Amino acid sequence: MARPKQFDPDRAVEQAMDVFWRKGYASTTPQDLVDALGIGKGSLYNAFGSKHALFELALRRYRDSQAEALIAMLEQSGPVKERLREALVLLVEMDLADPDRRGCMGVNTAAELGGTDAVATELVRRMFDRTEEAFAALVEKGQRAGEIDPGRDARAVGSLLLNIVVGLRLMARVAEGPERLSRTVDALLDSL
Repeated sequence: MARPKQFDPDRAVEQAMDVFWRKGYASTTPQDLVDALGIGKGSLYNAFGSKHALFELALRRYRDSQAEALIAMLEQSGPVKERLREALVLLVEMDLADPDRRGCMGVNTAAELGGTDAVATELVRRMFDRTEEAFAALVEKGQRAGEIDPGRDARAVGSLLLNIVVGLRLMARVAEGPERLSRTVDALLDSL
């Protein structure tokens, strides 16, 4: 008879996500994961196969929890520019309040593994594509409501918004305060 697992795999992925998010893929050792998950190396490899397989699960968990939360915020009702401002300000505030200054796990992964790890690159690319699509859809709503210039290319503005978010999340990792980030948000919204 098989021995029951001594840990909750779902919780383990959540804990691993935190370690990878804080340290990055390359800097996270199997021992870091064992310590965070409270299991032995054998159990780690039996449950997940490899460090990379666990990283993939953690990155997917990040996408499903953190990245989708931004999209859900963008899809709420109300004036478009207010929703954009609220979403961007919330990201800045969360990043600056985080004592580890982790930023965005997707952005961090793109910087660390983009182009060198096919699976991670594709996961992040899909995450960014989905976010960009949500921004473009929001811009189209703003255009229909008369809040955003209807002559603007909604997809191009969606790309711009995604790039602003990537930049904000990266800058927040080293910012001394919110001033520069707030100026960026204000300038972006004024340009729409």
